[in-house]
Amino acid sequence: MLPVKGMKTTFLHTSDFQIGMSRWRLGEEASPRFALDRILAIRRVHELAKAQGCEFIVVAGDFFDANSLSLQTINRVKAELEKLSMPAVFVAGNHDPLTADSMYSHIEAIEHVIVARDNQAFEVLPGVEIVAAPYMAKSSDRDLVAEAIEPLEPTGNIRIAVGHGQAESRSNEIRLDQISLDLVEKNIAQGVIDYLALGDTHSAQPVGSSGKVWFSGSPEPTDYHVLHTNGGENNSGNALVVEVEKHGEQEAEVSVATHRVGTWIFHDIHQNVNSLEDAEAFINQLEQYEDKYNTAIRYSLEGVVDLSTSQWLEERLHTLENTFACLYSHERTMDLIVQPQEGEIENLGLSGFAREALKELQERDDETARDAAKLLLRLGRNAS
Repeated sequence: MLPVKGMKTTFLHTSDFQIGMSRWRLGEEASPRFALDRILAIRRVHELAKAQGCEFIVVAGDFFDANSLSLQTINRVKAELEKLSMPAVFVAGNHDPLTADSMYSHIEAIEHVIVARDNQAFEVLPGVEIVAAPYMAKSSDRDLVAEAIEPLEPTGNIRIAVGHGQAESRSNEIRLDQISLDLVEKNIAQGVIDYLALGDTHSAQPVGSSGKVWFSGSPEPTDYHVLHTNGGENNSGNALVVEVEKHGEQEAEVSVATHRVGTWIFHDIHQNVNSLEDAEAFINQLEQYEDKYNTAIRYSLEGVVDLSTSQWLEERLHTLENTFACLYSHERTMDLIVQPQEGEIENLGLSGFAREALKELQERDDETARDAAKLLLRLGRNAS
């Protein structure tokens, strides 16, 4: 028997650009740059696709943050999309569903842009099919991916499914729109589909056991990577290059490579500080960030320090605040207690009511008292 002739394709999988989103903590200077860089991610993704020999791009939902964006934003997006040199398939997500006011109506006339408006399989290239599961409203009461792939039969073509939403439960809550991984991987094993490109989770990661179902994550971070737990957005700012090789209706061979395309960093830092050396180590950690203008840091400090260490730390943080896109304390988890050493209060020159108030506040053990003591110490330092 002659071997079945194989087919092969390479494509780029991305999602969740969320163009138009804002981060209020960034302020007046950094916010416009953050917004523009989400649009320029189109260019970086396209350059990666060309460099890696991709034949097409799939965008698995939430390309736009909402269906109500400014004309300036729309025109800038169109200008970037007009530079595409290969097909790019867009599948609507819950942030940008195919409603009457859909943002996709502004871009679907652009050459190489393909907006999947239903779940009917179509060829993006000869022998390479796309079956999409677009959102038609901001929420769904059913598994849209299952609805798209269940009517399909095994095929000798390469068939890429594209969807948006969660494939694994994050709580005990029953979700009617949850994507059935069992159904997806059964269809992958049978040669009905060969890869499921997902959007919604903003960190690049596989789900299931086949290695052929992936979230691409957002090409630019949208939230904080919590460093001490490796939680939050711990792998955003990426795009996936996917290679698929298939022989007849057999299960395809798939390889996925993660590539960095993001230019922003969002880090949540929790640090124990109990001495000047600890404080210096924390400040040194902040100083090591190279592109501070594109870096947002949320920090929380825990420990007990003397007055001079607290003052040194505040001065250094105040200086650094003007170099980062955003640098601020996470008040909910901030627990740095200032315990003056002998002689430090006398050097402040506090007397009378202020001195007694500080002593009383320091004897109490609650958050309100600690905050009040910090404020009183700061006022004392400024006055001395």
